[in-house]
Amino acid sequence: MKKVSFIENFNEEYKNSFSFSHLIKIKFSETDMFGHMNNTAPFTYFEEGRIEFFKSICLMQKWLNTEGETIPVVADLQCEYLHQAYFDERITLYVKINRVGTSSVDLHYLAVNEQGESLFVGRGAIVQISKHTGKSVPWSEKEKSILNGAKVMTT
Repeated sequence: MKKVSFIENFNEEYKNSFSFSHLIKIKFSETDMFGHMNNTAPFTYFEEGRIEFFKSICLMQKWLNTEGETIPVVADLQCEYLHQAYFDERITLYVKINRVGTSSVDLHYLAVNEQGESLFVGRGAIVQISKHTGKSVPWSEKEKSILNGAKVMTT
């Protein structure tokens, strides 16, 4: 297996630790003139998967509430490419919580094609901030419980 900088052991056990998935089809507009997936496309897929993941644990709805006080922002995001991907391929993007911080959550991503090949992996920190001040806002006890429960489901 390839060595991935932010994953201690990128092996079958790691791959099997994901429980949430989202299906994606690589669009023509996301490819280059050779039909390869553009290197920026995974970041869009991470966003799509992250939103669906947060919807599944009922946090996205809170952030979308116009009367709410907090929103999520991406603090950092990285991707490592493992295998080529092409136009019209269907991929499964897996998302899981790696670590829950005071006001942040570190997510991991794994994209697999229909042949079971790992295409790319990623990670990123999401921070909950105040809409008004832009400063980080700690998770409530309820949010921590939700996030830790989702983390347990994926490990």
